[in-house]
Amino acid sequence: MELSRRRLLSLLSAAGVLPVVAPRLAGAAPAADTSRLLTNTVAMLAGTAQSNARPEVAGRLAAIDRTARNRLERMDAAGDGELFSGEPLGPSSSNLAASFRYLYQIALATRTSGGTASDLDGNVDVQRRVLDALVRLHENYYGDQSQGYYGNWYHWEIGISTEVTRTLVLLSEQVRQYRPELVATYVTSMDAYLRNGTDGDVDLDSRFHTGANLADITTNRILQGALLGDDARIDKAIRDQLTVFATIDPYNLKHGVTDGYYADGSFIQHHSVAYTGSYGKALLSRVVQTMKILDGSGFADGDALVPVVQGWVADGFAPLIFEGWMMEIVKGRAVSRTRTGYADVAVVLEAVVDLASYAGGTDAAALKSYVKFIRATSRASLDPARFDSPVSIARYADIIDDDTVEPADLNPSARSVAFNAMDKNVHRRPGYAFALSRSSDRISKYEYMLGENLMPWFQGDGAHYLYLSGADQTEAFGVDYYTTVSPYGLAGVTAPVEQRRTIPELYGTQHYDNPDHPLEFTPASESQNTYVYFPRGTNRLSGGATLDAYGVAALVQSDDVAYAHKQQGILPDDFVVYRNATATKSWFMLDDEIVVLAAGVGDPAGRAVTTTVDARIALPSDELAVTGARRDGGAWTGTGEGHLRWLRFANDTQGTAVGYTFLDDVSARVTLDEVTRSRRVVRESNPDTDVTRNVFGITVDHAAGAAPSALAYALVPGASARLLESYADGRLGVVANRPEIQAVKHTGLGLVAANVFAAGRHEAAGVSVDGPASVIVRTRADRVRTVAVSDPTMDRDTVSVLLRGRPMTAISPGRHVHVDRVAGGTLLEFDTHQAYGRSFEITLRHDG
Repeated sequence: MELSRRRLLSLLSAAGVLPVVAPRLAGAAPAADTSRLLTNTVAMLAGTAQSNARPEVAGRLAAIDRTARNRLERMDAAGDGELFSGEPLGPSSSNLAASFRYLYQIALATRTSGGTASDLDGNVDVQRRVLDALVRLHENYYGDQSQGYYGNWYHWEIGISTEVTRTLVLLSEQVRQYRPELVATYVTSMDAYLRNGTDGDVDLDSRFHTGANLADITTNRILQGALLGDDARIDKAIRDQLTVFATIDPYNLKHGVTDGYYADGSFIQHHSVAYTGSYGKALLSRVVQTMKILDGSGFADGDALVPVVQGWVADGFAPLIFEGWMMEIVKGRAVSRTRTGYADVAVVLEAVVDLASYAGGTDAAALKSYVKFIRATSRASLDPARFDSPVSIARYADIIDDDTVEPADLNPSARSVAFNAMDKNVHRRPGYAFALSRSSDRISKYEYMLGENLMPWFQGDGAHYLYLSGADQTEAFGVDYYTTVSPYGLAGVTAPVEQRRTIPELYGTQHYDNPDHPLEFTPASESQNTYVYFPRGTNRLSGGATLDAYGVAALVQSDDVAYAHKQQGILPDDFVVYRNATATKSWFMLDDEIVVLAAGVGDPAGRAVTTTVDARIALPSDELAVTGARRDGGAWTGTGEGHLRWLRFANDTQGTAVGYTFLDDVSARVTLDEVTRSRRVVRESNPDTDVTRNVFGITVDHAAGAAPSALAYALVPGASARLLESYADGRLGVVANRPEIQAVKHTGLGLVAANVFAAGRHEAAGVSVDGPASVIVRTRADRVRTVAVSDPTMDRDTVSVLLRGRPMTAISPGRHVHVDRVAGGTLLEFDTHQAYGRSFEITLRHDG
């Protein structure tokens, strides 16, 4: 499923371009049809006579018609300096972009032939009104290069170009008849506004021309080439877009680009942000649309790329989708938006529907089954009328109506995925999914930008999200989780007790402005990205290993790069930074439990620190119960502080529960508070709508000035009181919990797992590890042991593990593992050179 950069470059070479791009050499090129590109695009956007005649498509067509009529009414009501009422033009790039988008929406309604009769369909007067408006916008607000390019760069290089290009494609016939100069006029201006490119074209060395942004820009340029009849422009745009299909090799970066898909399924945008659920889904949608645009045109063989995109779906998206909900750990600043989660997955689903039409055989069957599976398991009603393309709606209906297609997940029922390239983990079992957000000097702690995700400070410091089957996730997570749960008390977070201020509170704007400083802080500068929008950590160690469906993750909590550089005198005096608390953390992801160990918890500055074992929200009307047992044997009910052996939080209305078993003696504070806040506290553009939720929390407090401490506990999804009581049998135990090594043993699973954070050898239940390393060892009753190892620093060439006891012989040796029988046991040396967090496994059997 993986297309390496080396393979891609061979496809793009002069000699090997045939498999993907049609040969364009003089005298060798087959006939390529630019008109087919335009026809395909109109069909994709507005549907065909066949698709639009389908009853399933009627809702989408009606929505298109309603939107267009609303826009026309706003055109009629526009005042001075407006094209649409309420969108004053001049100082606002977002209003200008919106005006172009509204024109596209009107144009779209004039091309929806074959559906319910509408006086907008084919209406030449309306089409020419749109073209006249394009002329007006160009003459007064867009065409003057000295006046343009204010506000958000995205509007000028991508957003406006997308709306204009699509509008010109939809109205291409009237453009030729009525405004034949308009295409060349706009293309010239769009090229001029591509200021982060080179000479009005894509620059693959530009940090702005990567990933989803590159796909958007190149798709626009393909269509612009079709409008101009410029084959060279089309070919160049296709070649540029093909680079997004290449798997990122972090040890051999092309054009310095880290944005894109990695071998482990990770997706990164903005160079260091885990972004599958936002930019990643946009890229998926765009490249599938490009396949539809190019279909049958002779410019490229989109079918050759289907396996690559299918790999993204199976290994990049499917693990992150739980019962129709996109997990929070890969949304960046979009976590603060009011319409995410289920809506995100609807976008992915449309792409999968279309992808299935290009795949063949078992691949197509698997994709179609996944479509049915998402529909069957989603806790929100999936409305295909929200799909962009009427054709996609018809294809979706065909899949749903096909009785030969059985619902089937692309995930196995038990799966543990280490997205180490983007510092994230997903652990799935029937009944729940656990998602973990880590960070490092490679991956950002969070993303804040443009007044979105205002209080993100600890989202990459081991914040976790436990999704329970059967629950409506909009009531458990999403924007209301961040609105009502304290940013210092997110589930899984260790944070100092202090009050931080948002970027707008600190500086009075949505960014830090200091263009005169040597680092040149401006809204889209690299300095703004590095220190304000998505700062990375300063820790190297963040990673983990997987074995079968089990996983282990490790994190050394750190300050962000802004704090570190402020201490070095690199940043301006008025630039505000915050110091983090310290902690070394491990997560051991098993069947019934997620075990969490924390050591070295404290604060060198002497502040008090809190560790939040879990935080969950519920509707005020939900019936909730908090029960448990004290370490002294007494029963626990409700809230308060005490030494707990176990606790259970149940939402009887939702039919969900989470248990917590404490593996050492600590005092925990249990709270259940009704919290009301406006959604605007997390995003400036959110409606000023108050949200009320019951917020449940379990917190361990670390006193100011206290010595570093440790704690150990397990999350037990869906646990009954009886199951929680049963942990007294000792089958789950902590082997070590120190800043140098953290390890657990589960006798029921025959499993020992350890994270070693320090150099040198460290022991855990008969396993000696040369750290740093993450190790899982599982022993079966037939004397077979399987070992998995990963380097969580991504820097080591080798990692060695000594299995003490009788000598063992490899029965499934891997080429990355060397086995030696030594005094006292069996020594395994794993080759982790340039593995980038990959896990390596070997299976052995005891001799005799």
